[in-house]
Amino acid sequence: MGVSGGRREWCRNWDRNWGQINRRAVLGGLLAASLPRMGRAVSATPLTFDDLNGWSDDDHEAALTAWKVSCEKAGVGPLCRIPTRNARWFWEAHFTPIMFGDPQSSLFTGYYEPVIPASRKQSSKWHVPVYAPPKDLKRRWPHYTRAEVETGALAGKGLELFWLADPVDAFFLHIQGSGRLLLENGELVRLGFAAKNGHDYVSIGRIYNKRKKAAPLTYGAAPLRRWLRANPRDGAKLMRENPSFIYFQERHGLGMEQGPIGALGVPLTSGRSVAIDPAKNPLGQPLWIETDTAAGPMRRLMIGQDTGSAVKGHQRADIFFGTGDRAGQVAGSTRAEGRMISLVPNDQLALVGIGN
Repeated sequence: MGVSGGRREWCRNWDRNWGQINRRAVLGGLLAASLPRMGRAVSATPLTFDDLNGWSDDDHEAALTAWKVSCEKAGVGPLCRIPTRNARWFWEAHFTPIMFGDPQSSLFTGYYEPVIPASRKQSSKWHVPVYAPPKDLKRRWPHYTRAEVETGALAGKGLELFWLADPVDAFFLHIQGSGRLLLENGELVRLGFAAKNGHDYVSIGRIYNKRKKAAPLTYGAAPLRRWLRANPRDGAKLMRENPSFIYFQERHGLGMEQGPIGALGVPLTSGRSVAIDPAKNPLGQPLWIETDTAAGPMRRLMIGQDTGSAVKGHQRADIFFGTGDRAGQVAGSTRAEGRMISLVPNDQLALVGIGN
């Protein structure tokens, strides 16, 4: 569905040619006419920047800096190279806010990069392995479950990268998908996602809530951690109810001030990067998010630079809160509804049904 040169130029100058009210009406009509032909069942609600709660108060420059880290990989190279003296003007001149899906089905959670004590050598203290991917991972698919791995399926294959002291730390490292390991000699190592075993992720938090009859929106990771450690035998059984298992790799070349590498292949930015469902929102997409976090209300432009096994749907995002314990406390206690609005480049509007 190509867009002619004249049509593309018209899109680029939309703000100049149309008032905000006309823009919404025309966008709505074009989307309504085009989305059925695209085979989309999802609703698409065109908005203006005035509709974004808190838009004028955001740090548009910070969002632009985070976006430019990955914009070339996201397939919008020409936009990356436009000189920007005013970040807010850049967003408003070159993008159109469109909300896909129903905010009533929204869910926003958080994740972070933990810092965990570790060793390169096994001992009675350091007895929980962190594995590299098995060589037959793709030939045997799905591969061993978490329960099978933890009961010795990979033992003796030389895949152990590091050793941890706490199985609960290991489990939550898998949930986060990356981390920093503090070795006994003071060395800090970066650990990144390498592969997974092919089994679907199962939330043990949801299972724990159901069995304990806890209210989902008052649940946090900290109580679950405490229970798992206080009940090691039952805790091990509960963790094994999640068959998904993550394999890691040591990351080199990352500065300590940089975040972990996300699915888009670039370092994540604390408070500006989110994990999204790439089947619903393209990686690299600027996303306006309105929700409540454990640190307070969030009204912020963020960038979809990562993915996650539990992140599914148009109105679903996992917010990256940074590194260390404080980030972990906020991330583990964040679970709220809200809404997420895509900022679609004007010259790519055809991809959402505009242009014919």
